[in-house]
Amino acid sequence: MADMPLETPHLRTDRLRLRPFTDADVDHLFALHSNPAVMRYWDSPRWSDAARAQRFVAKCREIADEGTGARVAIERAADGAFLGWCGLIEWDPDYRSASLGYCLDEAGWGQGYATEAAHALLRWAFDTLDLNRVQSETDTRNLASARVLEKLGFVHEGTLREDCVVDGDVSDSWVFGLLRREWQRSAVPAPAT
Repeated sequence: MADMPLETPHLRTDRLRLRPFTDADVDHLFALHSNPAVMRYWDSPRWSDAARAQRFVAKCREIADEGTGARVAIERAADGAFLGWCGLIEWDPDYRSASLGYCLDEAGWGQGYATEAAHALLRWAFDTLDLNRVQSETDTRNLASARVLEKLGFVHEGTLREDCVVDGDVSDSWVFGLLRREWQRSAVPAPAT
């Protein structure tokens, strides 16, 4: 476990701004995590209490203060619309590992925003945290999330059978891993032909 604060980054891509959460994000977070379509494949029930959003923002600050990760809000650069969030948590400097997660509103689905945001956060993390490995898990029914991970260079490593039970619904999860050497290969631009 890290013992120093970790400054949550401000990152930009062609279409997105990634930034630390503020109290102004609470309503957007609650709308996101209370949406049944967004939470369909999540590993916990959808939120029914608006205070959960305030606790989420507090937890984002806590993991930054502890130095164990960074979660960022994702905004569309063109109009500042809140699209969701992306985060790296459970950073372990001894093992040089962390876990990637992301959650986007329906308005951001199918446009490459998750891949773009996660790529920017991974680039920051591999450069800043000296990572060797990043792990991510997704419900086996969530093929769109699996495609995002594969586009980022993650490799499917296995299946956790019946590892989630949410509101009585039992589901399996796929485990994906990305190693530094794979990231370095995938991050190098292809030569011009």
